[in-house]
Amino acid sequence: MDFYQFRFVDRIAKLDPASWNGLAGTTYPFLRYEYLHALEASWSVCSRSGWQPCHLEVRRDQELVALLPLYEKSHSWGEYVFDWSWAEAYQQLGLSYYPKLVSAVPFTPCEGPRLLMKQHDSELVSAIVQAVQNRAGERQCSSWHLLFPHLENQALLEPLLPLKRLGVQFHWRNRGYASFTDFLDAFTSRKRKNVRKERESVRAQGIRFRWLEGREISAAELDQFYVFYQATYLKRGQRGYLTRDFFVRLIQTMPEQVLLISAERDGRMLAAAWFLKNATTLYGRYWGCLEEFNHLHFETCYYQGIDYCIAHGLMDFDAGAQGEHKLLRGFEPRYTCSYHWLADERFEAAVADFVKREQEYMKSYLAEAASVLPYRLEG
Repeated sequence: MDFYQFRFVDRIAKLDPASWNGLAGTTYPFLRYEYLHALEASWSVCSRSGWQPCHLEVRRDQELVALLPLYEKSHSWGEYVFDWSWAEAYQQLGLSYYPKLVSAVPFTPCEGPRLLMKQHDSELVSAIVQAVQNRAGERQCSSWHLLFPHLENQALLEPLLPLKRLGVQFHWRNRGYASFTDFLDAFTSRKRKNVRKERESVRAQGIRFRWLEGREISAAELDQFYVFYQATYLKRGQRGYLTRDFFVRLIQTMPEQVLLISAERDGRMLAAAWFLKNATTLYGRYWGCLEEFNHLHFETCYYQGIDYCIAHGLMDFDAGAQGEHKLLRGFEPRYTCSYHWLADERFEAAVADFVKREQEYMKSYLAEAASVLPYRLEG
């Protein structure tokens, strides 16, 4: 511990972009410096929105050895690992659950790296965990939550943060399909016919699609998409987390990872879906539409994404959190996880019992979800 120097910064702009990307890489779009900077510079993420950055920089003998995305939260919105009941229980005990610390990508339930290190070092991870826990004590934070880490990070965190929650998402896997028809051939006859009817219904309404990559997206097209994006939240009586400037910044700074799928009729955009991507994976993020059209949501957000993956050789399609309706469209259930530490030992013991029971439920749920997939049984 004494070998390391820790610094918490309240803006990612205080960190060197090349050094950040040197550890994070630029393959996984959500932890690129450009992505996190766009969130903060557009005021989508700030103290007013309840996401106060306090990113951790770790050095050893002045050499940068690790980074950790970290936020001080005054609520639990935008995390997709739900702990509202924990906050309520804390309040009933006369304790304050907020602020809390969260290591995640704001508004993004996508698995990926969270501990950014030059090499996998258990001693360094232990030092980081201790530094964050010390930070929680100094800031009177109730807890620390590390959300959606990939497998390599999980192996390092498991011995140090025993409160592990399981979740289930639905992802599409490309098994070398030559076309969408080839993909559907793996379905049972009845399920295959259902998907074909949905796609034919959209075509019968005269709706066509364009795939717009990065800088191909015009200001007018972005404006229209942003109206759709906000409308999706307004239907639930909320306002979208992200400002228009956030999307502008992504187009400007990481256009090669931006995709907009536009649903159009007679030259007019009817709906749109926003994606991010890399060489292997498509990430579905936001969608919107002002009018109602039969099956347009499935086509724009899922079937067009599958078409894109097949056409461009992408192997995985992460279409976002939740959505059991994805199962009948070939998206397979898979585990996600998160790790949690609570400063109050009494409460941590109660949560540990809850998490253990929740894990058993999630295992049963995944097995049940897998049983309704539309694929033919082999052999």
